[in-house]
Amino acid sequence: MTVVQPSRADSATAHFDAAREVLVAGISGTARENAALGQAMLAASGEGPYIVAPDGSRFLDYFTGFGSVILGYDHAGVRAAIEQALDMGIIHGPETVYQEQLARRIVNLVPSAEMVRFANSGSEATMAAIRLARAHTQRAKILKFEGHFHGIHEHVLYNTHPEPRTVTTGEILETSADSAGIPAAFADAVIVTPWNDLSAVQHAFELYGPDIAAVIMEPINYNAGALLADIGYLRAVREITRDHGSVLIFDEVLSGFRTGTDCAQGFYGVTPDVTLLGKAVANGVPLAVIAGRRDVMSELAPLGQSAHSGTYSGHIFGVKAALATLDALEAPGVFDGESGLLAMSERLYSGLRDIFEHRDIRCRVQGVGPRFALYFGLDPEVEPRAYQDIAGHDSDTLKQFARACYARGVYFHVYEVVVGHHGFGTAHDARIIDETLDRVDAACVDLAAD
Repeated sequence: MTVVQPSRADSATAHFDAAREVLVAGISGTARENAALGQAMLAASGEGPYIVAPDGSRFLDYFTGFGSVILGYDHAGVRAAIEQALDMGIIHGPETVYQEQLARRIVNLVPSAEMVRFANSGSEATMAAIRLARAHTQRAKILKFEGHFHGIHEHVLYNTHPEPRTVTTGEILETSADSAGIPAAFADAVIVTPWNDLSAVQHAFELYGPDIAAVIMEPINYNAGALLADIGYLRAVREITRDHGSVLIFDEVLSGFRTGTDCAQGFYGVTPDVTLLGKAVANGVPLAVIAGRRDVMSELAPLGQSAHSGTYSGHIFGVKAALATLDALEAPGVFDGESGLLAMSERLYSGLRDIFEHRDIRCRVQGVGPRFALYFGLDPEVEPRAYQDIAGHDSDTLKQFARACYARGVYFHVYEVVVGHHGFGTAHDARIIDETLDRVDAACVDLAAD
């Protein structure tokens, strides 16, 4: 097997040294830096399941653009859709027929969707949805969960990666801002409880029920790796929010289109009031979706008084790309077929488990659909269900593993302070999965040798 050597000491390092003169830290966003490499990945192009470096090295990609590239890079249908948008003159501002077409597709696929509004990013979508819920309920507070991430803004940037602590059932947590520059006053409108702890939600509503405008959650907590909700817990939260007149928001920016075209809400059989989509909906082209109950969505201006608009909302590139992406995802066998995403998930995860067991590496492999976590240092047989279950994972070994895989031509993106998540898409067929497992096994031998 050809070993791909890292380019950290040559062109990539030289590039980032120069970039730091004009780009903050040499990168376009904090999360682009790979903590395992000490710098961002420098790419020249993408092809199917591969990232191609400037020196021509090809890396099997398990980053997929923060989870957005579900069909692989340079997908023919998405490329053709963008070319059609180019031929239209990159028109934006006026509506076209395609926004309505995409909205109707989403309404037909996503259980909670009765009306749709387009946005540009997951952060914008969560911000607009929270404002919408407050307008609908005439209340101020929101309830979110420890370890859940909902974007980079002051309303939600709390307790996404806290320090390990002693867990007490039913507790309401002290809010802790995840960024400097957030005024303390914003914390007064945020309640934080542990995930999968129904008594904590009940306690929060006992104390603050008349003030809670919305409960927002990742129904599959991918931002902490891949933590599933207990179905009874999710159903109970649905009932509590309905009884108290609070808006239940599913942030499916990451979970959307991972388990099927009906998203995580279809997977669980629990329907929220508002759903937020992004990432995979347009295969990496910027687009986000706010969808939900007609009466709630009607609070958006100009029907209601909740402001939301933007120069690039529903941009033709994202809309056309999303239509092409949904065409591909709705094809027979994409999720459930013998070579579908769910079958390839099991092939990859079972293969990784076998490798770690054989190489005597303690690691919990946990995935839901084609998105997964590698929790080094945790019991491989015990399923973590909440953030504190994984707070003590071995981040140093994860970084060492990612470096060893990088040297073997497999790319895992690792963050400095959060567990992170990995994933793949339809371009990763059985041959690619098996090649990945061969390279990972070799990387584990290298890891043991170090």
